[in-house]
Amino acid sequence: MRTRWRARHILAHQDGGHALLRDGEVVWEDDRVVYVGPRYDGAVDVERDLGESLVMPGLIDLDALTDVDHLVLDSWAGPDRAKGLQWSLDYFAQRRHDVFTPDERTTIRTYALAQLALHGITTFMPIASEVHSRWAEPYDELVATADVSRRIGLRGYLGPAYRSGVNVVLPDGTREVAFDEAEGRAGLRDAVRFLDHLDALGDPLLTGVLLPCRIETLTEELLAETARIGRERAVLVRLHALQGLAEREIIRRRHNLTPIELLDKHGLLGPNLLIPHTVLLDRHPAVHGADRGDLARLADSGISVVHCPQTSLRYGEMLHSFRAYREAGVNLCLGTDSFPPDLVRGMDTGVHLAKIADGRSDAAPAEHYVEAATLGGARALGRDDLGRIAPGAQADLVAFSLDDIRDGVLDDPVRTFLLNGTARQATDSVVAGRPVLVDGGLPGLDLDTLRHDAQALFERMRAAYSERDTERRDTAALFPPTFPAFREAGPKAGA
Repeated sequence: MRTRWRARHILAHQDGGHALLRDGEVVWEDDRVVYVGPRYDGAVDVERDLGESLVMPGLIDLDALTDVDHLVLDSWAGPDRAKGLQWSLDYFAQRRHDVFTPDERTTIRTYALAQLALHGITTFMPIASEVHSRWAEPYDELVATADVSRRIGLRGYLGPAYRSGVNVVLPDGTREVAFDEAEGRAGLRDAVRFLDHLDALGDPLLTGVLLPCRIETLTEELLAETARIGRERAVLVRLHALQGLAEREIIRRRHNLTPIELLDKHGLLGPNLLIPHTVLLDRHPAVHGADRGDLARLADSGISVVHCPQTSLRYGEMLHSFRAYREAGVNLCLGTDSFPPDLVRGMDTGVHLAKIADGRSDAAPAEHYVEAATLGGARALGRDDLGRIAPGAQADLVAFSLDDIRDGVLDDPVRTFLLNGTARQATDSVVAGRPVLVDGGLPGLDLDTLRHDAQALFERMRAAYSERDTERRDTAALFPPTFPAFREAGPKAGA
């Protein structure tokens, strides 16, 4: 079946890069683009005129939140309250448990994947908090996630998260990592079992990957085994690393190495490795404040950096700098990592953070961020048929409406959209040629019920922090409101 979209603006692909096509058409047959240009003369079975829209390659989110959001709770806390948001040593040793049932976790995943689709994301690699799980992510949970992804129609790179340890707060208030190595080994076995599950499933939209947790929560054994299996199975590995000073100090104390040296020691530095955040290199002001070779080492290894500008900013961090990483030859792709999963807002945030980092307005122009959200993601995945609108590419497309007066006047459609817009303007998307987002909705999903259910589960997640806090503070102390509650005045005299 052949389908045609018409739109005022299409971000097509030509001569190895993106090119803006005005008043254009894109046509696909089954799952492949067959034409992009000003006018298609052949017959089609279905067509849509999207009017004043920007059609882009489907956005690729390689650190995509598949959870109810915790950043809304933990990005505001000062040092004292922040300690209450980690596990206590007592909770780790004696009382850890799942806050949600498996069915409730599936509801959370459905809610989160719906959010991705509503924000124009067509390809995702998941990230979820383990703080409210007994340990990490069990096999069955990812089987259910795969089922949800298939039902919505997204392209997913999936695997259960696993770890050997968890960040805890000790009774004296200091932070450490507490280990349960048996849990780590079991988690890796589940991860390999899930690779086999997806191989047997044979769905071209689902690809198995290895998703170990944060680098400081993995033993050297688990790091080495992850690298070995990644090579033997030829699968991608994503590992959160180079995120902060606490991670760097824990690794220095435990291994007498930097995080990059630890990755290199166990054979993880290579083209199949994706590292979210990657902000704390030698260039970072809190490390050396000067380039001593970290960027070149990353570029030479072929790893991909999953840059999450909006989340980094919310935790008070940024790359030093996007321009420097790009010029060094590091492949940059994007992730959201928190709510909203809005890569448009994320790209805009990144553009302006780069100006601060480099002290120049053209440090990271909008087009470089769009390339990261599309072509950079495709390179990280080893997929030259994604991230572009060109004949032979996968028909993964998203349309953003530009017809609202609140969008402002239009200069360049891409630059103006990043400056003034939001991914909430997504109206339609297709993945492998099949509709996902249709007229701003997700056919077959009851979004009102999902919103209600997610809010109820979030309230339970929020309440559960108290039992993990070393001081067992209640939620009112851990999460104080912005302003005091309004007090109703008593009756006026003489009333």
